[in-house]
Parts: sequence; C-alpha cells; structure tokens
Amino acid sequence: MFTGIVEEVGRVTRIEQRGENRRITITAENVPKELKTGNSVSVSGVCLTALDIKPGSFCADLAPEPWVRTSFSRIKEGALVNLELPMKADGRFGGHIVQGHVDGVGKLIAFDRISDSENWWLDIELPEDVEKYTVYKGSISIEGISLTVAKLERNRCTIAIIPHTVEMTNLHSLKAGGPVNLEADLIAEYVEKMMK
Repeated sequence: MFTGIVEEVGRVTRIEQRGENRRITITAENVPKELKTGNSVSVSGVCLTALDIKPGSFCADLAPEPWVRTSFSRIKEGALVNLELPMKADGRFGGHIVQGHVDGVGKLIAFDRISDSENWWLDIELPEDVEKYTVYKGSISIEGISLTVAKLERNRCTIAIIPHTVEMTNLHSLKAGGPVNLEADLIAEYVEKMMK
C-alpha cells in the first residue's frame, strides 16, 4: 500500500531480458538504503519486488503481463522513474490509497507552464477503463503520484501541478505523446462492484 507521495526519482540504468521476464536495474541514492530483498517498492506507480539490492541501486523483475500493461513496455535505459516505499502503519497518510496496480496507460497530451504563473497544467488522455472512475476533484495516480483532477472533459483529464511536484518527480522528463501509468481511485472501483 502506497500514498502516491514520491520519495525520490531514480534512473533506469539497465533493462535485461531473462527468459520471458525482464529485469530492470534502477539507481537511486536513498531508497535502496531502506530496501531488503523481497520488499515492495513503487516504481512510477507499479508495485514491484526489490531484488539484488546494492548501495545506490536495486533490481526488479517484470513478468510479461505487467510489462505490456504498463508504460514499462516503452521505457528506455536512462529514463527517470518515481520511487516510493510502502506506507508505514504508524505514519501519516499524505496522499490517497495507491496500490501500485496500474489500471491503464494514458497518453500525455501536454505539460505546460500556466501563463503568468509558476504552476503547470498536466493534460492526460485517459483510457476508458480509467476514465469511468475519474471524477472532478477526485484523486488519480499518474506515474505513482497522488494528484487531484482539476478539469475533466470526456476522456481528457487536467491536473494543476505546483513547482515542488515538478522538482520532486519525473514529470519534467516526460514527452508529449508518451505513455503514463494510471491508477484509478480504489474506492470508486469498489463502489461500482457493490452497485452491481
């Protein structure tokens, strides 16, 4: 269980095919210090298992299903990724409930500075299986970041981004047209199931 509050930005330094799986190596200064083999770690919104932990790096294996279901299928060596350790039971809950189970991959339409402001607009095209759970002023996880929907028009979601979020996440490294991992608000999914 995560909160969507990114702790550090890491870098993918290696992608290696191992049978049907792929192993990614991520370098980061702080997160590897707190990991033990088998721990969960959120990597750009995907809950992965930490392996081969060394000072300044760790690895994670991705089976074919999470590889094709997430933006990792289009990731390249050198890409920046958002890292978050699981929430501690005795800690504060800063964002919203994020499981690290990607519901779909969206497309980054634009990430533009708001005129006469230090803030930014992030525009995302949502796939249908995420759009149906997205509401105005509701929570959504984009690349593992807990964010609030500022505008919603059909399958287009707009988020207001403050400078701190730009500085502390991988958003500034993403390109228009590129894929982003999305996780809908878990509560909306449960409500839909109960209504059926």
